[in-house]
Amino acid sequence: MKKEAFNPYLPSWEYIPDGEPYVFGDRVYVYGSHDFYNGYVFCMGDYVCWSAPADDPGNWRYEGVIYPKTADPLNRDGKMCLYAPDVTIGPDGRYYLYYVLDKVPVVSVAVCDTPAGSYEFYGYVHYPDGTRLGEREGDEPQFDPGVLTEGKNTWLYTGFCGVGDKSRTGAMVTLLDEDMLTVRKAPEFIVPGSAYAEGTEYEGHAFFEAPSIRKRGETYYFIYSSQVMHELCYATSDRPDADFKYGGVIVSNCDMHIDSYKPADMPTAYGANNHGSIVEIGNKWYIFYHRHTNGTWYSRQGCAEEIHFTADGSIPQVEMTSCGLNGGPLTGEGEHPAYLACNLFTSTPSAYVGGDGFPKIMQDGRDGDREEGYIANIKDSATAGFKYFDCKGIRKIAITTRGYAGGVFEIRTKWDGDPIAAIKIEYTNVWETYTADMALADGVYAFYITYTGEGNASLKSFTLMRG
Repeated sequence: MKKEAFNPYLPSWEYIPDGEPYVFGDRVYVYGSHDFYNGYVFCMGDYVCWSAPADDPGNWRYEGVIYPKTADPLNRDGKMCLYAPDVTIGPDGRYYLYYVLDKVPVVSVAVCDTPAGSYEFYGYVHYPDGTRLGEREGDEPQFDPGVLTEGKNTWLYTGFCGVGDKSRTGAMVTLLDEDMLTVRKAPEFIVPGSAYAEGTEYEGHAFFEAPSIRKRGETYYFIYSSQVMHELCYATSDRPDADFKYGGVIVSNCDMHIDSYKPADMPTAYGANNHGSIVEIGNKWYIFYHRHTNGTWYSRQGCAEEIHFTADGSIPQVEMTSCGLNGGPLTGEGEHPAYLACNLFTSTPSAYVGGDGFPKIMQDGRDGDREEGYIANIKDSATAGFKYFDCKGIRKIAITTRGYAGGVFEIRTKWDGDPIAAIKIEYTNVWETYTADMALADGVYAFYITYTGEGNASLKSFTLMRG
């Protein structure tokens, strides 16, 4: 039986950011780095893979560890982290995994006969004389590899440009030989970093990191994280190695620029860096990206949204939602876990994660414990938003909360709308469920749950019930 798909698309206790999605055969595979719950730096884990049937993208399967960080000869002691990877099918039909370790400027490659098997170290991208890409005089350090193979050509996209850093020029592309390692054509720059974007179409949205490449029809889409970090932008060209024109923002993990349900300059989630790409699943296209949890930068989770192309190939920016890969709104009945919140904010606006005054999605236990996520640190004015639900005959709502807090949770269908229900809660150190009447006409709704009162509460779930 097909499962509903929602955000995050993996279990709430899994932290796989930097998602690169592909359809191989009849399954969708997602490759990414591997954060830990309560991690203290980015990308602390080995590479793992998850996959789902292309016709059932809510039914994800854990494929296991596909590449341990100690497999690289430069990292036998495991002291370096595996940063964001990408995968491509080489001319020989094998699957090639490209990645960068956190303290070296070179690109490593591993290979496997299947999409999610055990990858084995293959070598380092290098020039014909054996010098590794990133170590030749004049090379800029390699970072965040994205790859595209067409016939016998493999294009490698890399780069990192800190804001204002004139030593980093922009995103670069390198052509590799059939062996998937040897540089056939040296790096060329295709999108400028912030230090070189002034006066160009990229100004304000210059390249920062996270290069990714996809082809739709005859158009190449270069997806990247911009200088503001929370947004994934794109540029297009009719060739893979030059002439890219800025297109716009596809998604922001704080929903900046979106004005469909709130003011464009109002952040409604706590964002930070972003990384992902687009993919066609069935006859629909999606953008994969990540969100930040636990009030830090270091416990990120994968999300996805359906995107649409205009007649000229442009991609209008999409909202963050709770329904993600579902192909439509979620069922507006029954219990829904609070970690599905796509909006999280207070009366103090913030586009970036961090701060003791903000609510956060977290879990009990340690990394790897299969504990369902919930929203914690809910103080006065904290709001959690959930979008969207197809409701029929709903007459009551229940919430499950705990914490030393005394106040009221108000339910709205718009972030600034009138309350349609109010639920008073009391101090408790265990999960308690409270119910209220809620008259709701049939239709598709968002739900915004706002706390007003004293103390610090947590929210485990809300339940929509018929009359």
